[in-house]
Amino acid sequence: MNLSIVIPVYNSERIVPELARRVSAAMAQQGVRSYELILVNDGSADRSWAMIEQACEANSAVRGINLRINAGQHNAIMAGLREASGAVIVIMDDDLQHAPEDIGKLTAMIAEGHDLCYAAFRHPQHALWKTAGSQFRDFTVRVLLGMPRGVRISSFKAMRAEIAQEIARYGGPFPYVDGLALMVTRNVASVAVEHHPRQDGRGNYSFRQSLSLWAKVAMNFSVVPLRVASWFGLGFAAFGFLFAVYLIVQQLLFQRIPVPGWASLVVAILIVGGVQLLALGAIGEYLGRAYLHLTAKPQYVIKSRKGFSEPTGKP
Repeated sequence: MNLSIVIPVYNSERIVPELARRVSAAMAQQGVRSYELILVNDGSADRSWAMIEQACEANSAVRGINLRINAGQHNAIMAGLREASGAVIVIMDDDLQHAPEDIGKLTAMIAEGHDLCYAAFRHPQHALWKTAGSQFRDFTVRVLLGMPRGVRISSFKAMRAEIAQEIARYGGPFPYVDGLALMVTRNVASVAVEHHPRQDGRGNYSFRQSLSLWAKVAMNFSVVPLRVASWFGLGFAAFGFLFAVYLIVQQLLFQRIPVPGWASLVVAILIVGGVQLLALGAIGEYLGRAYLHLTAKPQYVIKSRKGFSEPTGKP
């Protein structure tokens, strides 16, 4: 197999037929004869799985994976990566904001020798808060994982099969595909493409899910948040020590101590208490993730497959 295209699907019953048709047409146009389209139904509440089954029956290149419950975008991608057999693997969204016609631009960068290539959208069709959140996420990844400058992370990407195989080895319950990829390689590129309006409905990524994704970036691959909490604690401890020295000097030299107001006292308590709770929260998040990992919480549970010769994927 030359190419595998992995697409997590969630509540996109009206998009799946057009998605499969567009991918097939794009592959024919680009002269890709050996490819597979893996559609992973992430516990959709609509008829997405029925549409995927129809697509599998209409086109032998289409395969379907039906997850028993909603596992999340990156967990669904992991299910697809473990089933993919292509030498190059493309990951994209199901809403056709990522044009299948641009797949060739990403795979061309892989052919030039890169391990991983991201689509850099010229004009993102997202809400302002999502665009700002993506920029903050990229900054976090650059600081924590050493992402090369000039590269922007997106959910539309292509990678070599060796990179996908290393990613698929991760068995924890909170995978972040881009973080796992950047732990494996720094040979990363990006290519400019257009970001198109969503074909139907609205995006499924809420603010809470975006915040959860950032937590995966910050806590799955680094202990920096714990160090930041420690530095905050050290800073406030130093401030308290200096303030104590100030009060002693005031008493010894001037025989007077400024009478503190209740407002300043409450503010100090709230700030110090907030820093303590922040540190405890970070520690609790790490412990919780470690606990779920040790108890073998599955990334996903496969209910059924369609279009595969043999079931090979493992959760």
